Amino acid sequence: MTVDHRQGSGIWPGLRRPFIGVVAGLALVAGVTAALLPFRGDISRASPALALVLPVVGAAILGRRVAAVLTALVAAFVFSYAFVPPYDQVSIAQPEDGVALGVFVLVALVVGTLVAIEGDRRQAAEERAAEVRRLYERNSELVAERERLREEADRVALMERIDEQRAALLRSVSHDLRTPLATIRAVASDLREGPDYPPETRDRLLDLVGDEAERLNRIVENLLSLSRIEAGALQPERQAVALDELVADRVRQLGRLFRTVRVETDLPPGLPLVDADYVQLDQVLSNLLENAARHAPAGSTVRVGATPVGGMMEVTVSDEGEGVPTGERVRIFEPFRRSRGSASSGVGLAICRAIVDAHGGTIDVGDQPGGGAVFRFTIPLHRA
Repeated sequence: MTVDHRQGSGIWPGLRRPFIGVVAGLALVAGVTAALLPFRGDISRASPALALVLPVVGAAILGRRVAAVLTALVAAFVFSYAFVPPYDQVSIAQPEDGVALGVFVLVALVVGTLVAIEGDRRQAAEERAAEVRRLYERNSELVAERERLREEADRVALMERIDEQRAALLRSVSHDLRTPLATIRAVASDLREGPDYPPETRDRLLDLVGDEAERLNRIVENLLSLSRIEAGALQPERQAVALDELVADRVRQLGRLFRTVRVETDLPPGLPLVDADYVQLDQVLSNLLENAARHAPAGSTVRVGATPVGGMMEVTVSDEGEGVPTGERVRIFEPFRRSRGSASSGVGLAICRAIVDAHGGTIDVGDQPGGGAVFRFTIPLHRA
């Protein structure tokens, strides 16, 4: 019983439309016949013929071609039976009656077929439009899903990058802070427990403590600046800065870094002021000078120069070391990226780039003509 019920329910939807069309067509034929039958003796045969075409059109609209054909045959029978003399029988007394009946059948079939075809075409167009809407909705769902997956992938990639930077930060802190702290502890222990050192030895040990303490201070400043950069809180407080005075002060303060190398400054007299944050520009110069001192061979020269170029001041810091390979010249400005053989924390150059970018300048690294690396950055000139 269940199988028969499913088969019946599967066949009925296909027969439902023609059945409704046939029923409606027959009802319209009956209605037209009942309306015109009292006047069949007073009207020409053309009037009922035209009127009986209307049920065929209605059947074609509701039930398509099959319903139109069946209704046309029934309408032809009714037309011959009720409106062609002799009445109330199917007969063709005159040749013109046969021609009229044939023309009626032909017209009814053609009109019904054309209306059915147009109905099929309209239904197909509506189905195509509905399918297009379904496809559009499905496409919108797929686009939304793809966008969600992309956002999820971006979030996962961001979390992975944060994890990598956190791990790199931990490695950097554990290495870079431990080394100067170990030196300070060792010197402090020697001074506390060791014999009385000569004054020159005590001065040398205290200078070493001062150097390592200054190094710790620079590392902490760089890490704090990195946190402000990642939080988007790096906003320069611009003022007029005398670059020659700042360079001289930085070279003097970092003098112990250059015990084994020479430092030369090439700053022309009357150098114009620059428009910069004094503390941030100080940090850029300190990081670049420390980087140059770290890579410069003993007995070589570190050079600092500045030249106005248009509305910007171009500052260069160069050394005579091994230089930076071409493939690493972009990556070394990323956080925690270290050049080959470097023992730095990997944040100094990234901070330099962020500060220079915040001032509207650029920074890059190239080759020194005699060998080594030259870092160039630009900073806006101060306009009164």
